[in-house]
Amino acid sequence: MTLRPPVLRAGDRVAVVSPSGPADATRVEFGMEMLRSWGLKPELGKHALSRQAYLAGSDTERAGDLVAALGDPGIRAVLATRGGYGAQRIVDEIPWSGLRDDPKLLVGFSDITALHLAAWSAAGITSLYGPGASWDADRLGADGAESLRSSMMTGAPVTVRVDPNEPGASVAVGRVADGPLVGGNLSLLAASVGAGLPSLAGAIVLIEEVDEAPYRVDRMLTQLRRSGAFDGAAGFALGQMTDCGSVDDVLADRLGTLGIPVLGGLPIGHGPGQVTVPLGAPSRLDPGAGTLVIEPAVLAGPGDL
Repeated sequence: MTLRPPVLRAGDRVAVVSPSGPADATRVEFGMEMLRSWGLKPELGKHALSRQAYLAGSDTERAGDLVAALGDPGIRAVLATRGGYGAQRIVDEIPWSGLRDDPKLLVGFSDITALHLAAWSAAGITSLYGPGASWDADRLGADGAESLRSSMMTGAPVTVRVDPNEPGASVAVGRVADGPLVGGNLSLLAASVGAGLPSLAGAIVLIEEVDEAPYRVDRMLTQLRRSGAFDGAAGFALGQMTDCGSVDDVLADRLGTLGIPVLGGLPIGHGPGQVTVPLGAPSRLDPGAGTLVIEPAVLAGPGDL
């Protein structure tokens, strides 16, 4: 059974933590001010601005901030500052099953895929694949901000339409498919094979990537195919393949030949205009219409639409 955390409302406390790479303090403050403008009360984790080489502090510090946020009954959502690298180093130290008793909204993308997968596997809880609190206004713009706000603070479904300018937009295979939207960053999905990747059977698999050459995208998709990770999947929703070169042929060859629906060119991921989408929520992929429609990640009341 799918578990949905409550919709966020003005006055709710939200934790801002750095489970992966080090964050820029100026961007984090900008993001926290934006959250405050929505009526939320962001609280910065003790080590959220720490730095240890390519990590935001030690494993103990990063895990400790996340455990503290998840264990605080007054915190209603946990927002990562950014991705980068490091979430897989701490994911097994987090008591994810506690989300069943106190559902909280987890928000982040890229390296945070590891945490989304773990929360879904352990608690069956929905979350949000969206930008971090280290806010990049130039990349995201007003539409990106509204997409995040609406996904956290309303009960509205999310409709994502193909952007014909995105790599992969030419890939549209099959008919309508239904299933929970599960997945995220391709590198993290591939790295999770044999180390906690939940079953994708019956799911619409979300895949996006950044800064990977076409042959590397091919290699990761081939690994996932050969491992059986894609067995029983209902379809593939392909997000932004940012700075990955010409990947349309790779996506069509590695995914379009599996005999299940595939839709590419969705503005989800590392590119401009990133749309925030619910993970774990029921979704409908329609390659013919060029749309992905996802039910909300949050449990809302009549006045929250």
